Amino acid sequence: MEIALTSLVFVLAAGFAGLMGYAIQRGATCTVAAMDEVVAGRGCRRLLSLLEAAVWVAGGLLVAQALRMLPTMPAGYPLNRWTVFGGALLGLGAYVNRACVFGAIARFGSGEWSYLATPLGFYIGCVTAAPLFALPQPATLPDRSPVLQAPAWVALLFVAFAVWRLARLPWRRGRAALVAHLWSPHTATTVIGISFLFMLLLVGAWAYTDVLAELARGMAASLAARGALLVALLLGAALGGWTAGRFRSTRLTAIQMLQCLAGGVLMGWGSLLIPGGNDGLILVGMPLLWPYAWVAFAAMCTTIAAALVVQARRAPPVAA
Repeated sequence: MEIALTSLVFVLAAGFAGLMGYAIQRGATCTVAAMDEVVAGRGCRRLLSLLEAAVWVAGGLLVAQALRMLPTMPAGYPLNRWTVFGGALLGLGAYVNRACVFGAIARFGSGEWSYLATPLGFYIGCVTAAPLFALPQPATLPDRSPVLQAPAWVALLFVAFAVWRLARLPWRRGRAALVAHLWSPHTATTVIGISFLFMLLLVGAWAYTDVLAELARGMAASLAARGALLVALLLGAALGGWTAGRFRSTRLTAIQMLQCLAGGVLMGWGSLLIPGGNDGLILVGMPLLWPYAWVAFAAMCTTIAAALVVQARRAPPVAA
């Protein structure tokens, strides 16, 4: 889809991109943090928040389809050994980077400038993946998503779920309580899903990792507009970090830059093998119930968890 920088559609999409960046700073979006919570035995609230964001996208697509407002959706990909291997590389890269592609945006928005090397590394990984792994052009599945084959009445179930969720907001406790609840980690992650949904309806499947992957293959359309959406995402994250009191400008070091660059390269490799970055998996592939997306995300989470367990066992004992 061609996107004009001066169009109302672009202005709306940029607004939602900025809102998404702001919410990423407040939400429970980082898969590394989510698995750290699980491994440490503190629960799985962050992981459930990510899954609920996928539910909001899926339900919104069902409603859009019922209203005949659904644009062309991305195709699915076959589930094979590359899916699992790619998910594992995505997880390893996120662990090395100390943040997934969502978390890298939040870290940048908090003033950790070394995370600017993550998208650069991701791009390098996308450029080098095809010759390194001798990848063929990824095949697509001929069928429509299982979600989009659901009967129209399923959309009513999602509407009921959305009304129930909205009714649970603390409307009667005052504006301050409502705003605090809105930007709690779980609700902010829901805002990410809703913002992404509107961007999907306005400009198609947009994830900044997809833009980098397409750019690496020389296939990126509307590059100026999509690049501007990435800038809006980063500005939203920076505003979110500043208003949350998390913004602390940090000095760049060679070790941090190399770590982020290496993590980005690994995630770029994984995204080409799957194909798809974890933002695209959570907000596109998983809501559309494509099996490859669920398996790749599970492989990513398992790899991160395994790395965190090994790290914990190798940590020196705390002196009494």
